[in-house]
Parts: sequence; C-alpha cells; structure tokens
Amino acid sequence: MGNLRLLFESPVLLVQLLLDGILIGAIFALAAYGMALVWGVMGLINVAQGELVMLGGYAAFYLYRAGIHPLFAVPVAAALLFAAGWLLYRAVIFRVVDKDLFISILATFGLSILLQQLANTLFGADVRTAESGFGTLFLFGGAVTVSRIKLVAFAAALLTGAFLMQFLRRSRMGQAIRATAQNPRAARVMGIDTDRVHAWTFGLNAAICGASGALVAMTWIVHPYLGLPYTVRSFMIVIIAGLGNVAAVLAAALGLGVAENFAGFILGAEYQAAFVFALLVAILVWRRFWLARERRYLR
Repeated sequence: MGNLRLLFESPVLLVQLLLDGILIGAIFALAAYGMALVWGVMGLINVAQGELVMLGGYAAFYLYRAGIHPLFAVPVAAALLFAAGWLLYRAVIFRVVDKDLFISILATFGLSILLQQLANTLFGADVRTAESGFGTLFLFGGAVTVSRIKLVAFAAALLTGAFLMQFLRRSRMGQAIRATAQNPRAARVMGIDTDRVHAWTFGLNAAICGASGALVAMTWIVHPYLGLPYTVRSFMIVIIAGLGNVAAVLAAALGLGVAENFAGFILGAEYQAAFVFALLVAILVWRRFWLARERRYLR
C-alpha cells in the first residue's frame, strides 16, 4: 500500500509508469500479431510462440557479437526466423492443422520444450543482452526517463501492424491468406494451395516473433526460458482483441503493458508474473461467461 500512496503523492511516477507500460506493450503486440494470424488462418494455438521470440533474441545477440549493430539485426532476425518457421511448419505443424485443437496445443507445447532445451544446450543458460547504445531521454527535468530503444520498439510495432494490414489487403499471398481464413474448403475449390498458404502464415508469424525477440534482446535480456511469459501474454491479448483485428491487438497489448507495469510497481516485481497469470485466469473466466451469455441470447 505504501507504493500506491506514493503514486498519489508523486504524480510524475504515474507518467513514468504509463509511458513505460505503453512502450513495453508495443513489444508484446509484435508477438501477439503472429499468434492472431496463425490462430485465425490455421485454427491453431501456438504454444511455442514465446520460443520463437527467444530465438529472435539469440539471433540478434550473436549478430551483435559479430559486430553488427543490433538494430540492423532486427530484419536479419526476422528473415532467419521466417526460414525457421517455414521449416517447423514442414516438419511438424502441417501434421496438426485441421486436427483437434487439443492436439495442436500438445504438439506446439512439445515443440516449445524442444526449442527451450536446444537453446539451453547450444547457447547455455546465461542471461544475454545486446547493447543498442541509444541511451535515454530525460523528461520533466530528469524526473521521467525513457529508453530510446523502447521508442524504436514502439515505432516497430506500429510499422509492423501497418505492413501486415497492407500485406493482407494488397498482395496476392495476403489475399490468399484472408480467403483461407474465411473458408479453407472454398479456397481449395478456387485453386488456392492452402498448404502453401499455411506455410507462409507460420513463416510470417515466426518472422514477426524474430523481430520482436531482437527488440527484447536490446531492451531487456534473453535466455532459453524466456518464452512462456510471451506466449501467455500473446494468448491474453488475442483473447481480448479477437482474431483479424490488428488495431485491437495493438490496443490490447498496450493496455496489458500498462496494467502489468502498474502491478509490478504496486505489488512488487516478485509478484508481477503472478499478476500476469492471475489476469489470464480472470480473462478466461470472463470470456467463458460472456460466451455463455451470448449463447443464451441467441436462443
């Protein structure tokens, strides 16, 4: 309660927490874009979503160690993860598309454990970071600080969302993805190779996660067990925003970032992860109640 009282006594802290939450939420939005895409097009909940973010972080870190500025590593990490996502689809994911949702959850959960252990074996369990060297902005006479890399991440989230919307609307593959999402059987009848569409969808998801992971490596840290919190956050954001609405995904991600940041300050950093999981449970209960109410209304 002492921290809560401190917020009322020092309003500048409210500004600091609000800005940090919004900028942090932008990185959450990147991972959530991909989950919404895969879920909407393939009907698959990707439990390995956070592990793709983790691999993007390692790609940025090792490019940074090779002498490449981590900002330039963002598109490289996206390209590498697109290839990795395509291979994962061809090796595993195509086998569970159109299967029961529970089967896809089990398959991607196993994939997440495999990627965690491979990363631990190949890269070690040490915490790594890629220094961006962008420094910090000082506002209100130094009372509020904003890391410039977080501003870059926020801009990247906006640009990625805009690119994704334009790609889905204007490109032939984007139109094929939308058609497959609306009705896969009709898309196949019209001559669309839905297997190729699914491969592109999962690869695009992995590429977005790779870019997100590179920004995570610059903003915070990366380690083999980084993935689960990002998977949970992405799932929460998609549940709130729904499928096929990029703007709603961004808004939900920013809201989650703000809520998590305030919870971490008020409750303490040690309870921040607990707050995220408790919020997930609350959202699932609310979603179930809302769906049950909607079914009663339709009757």
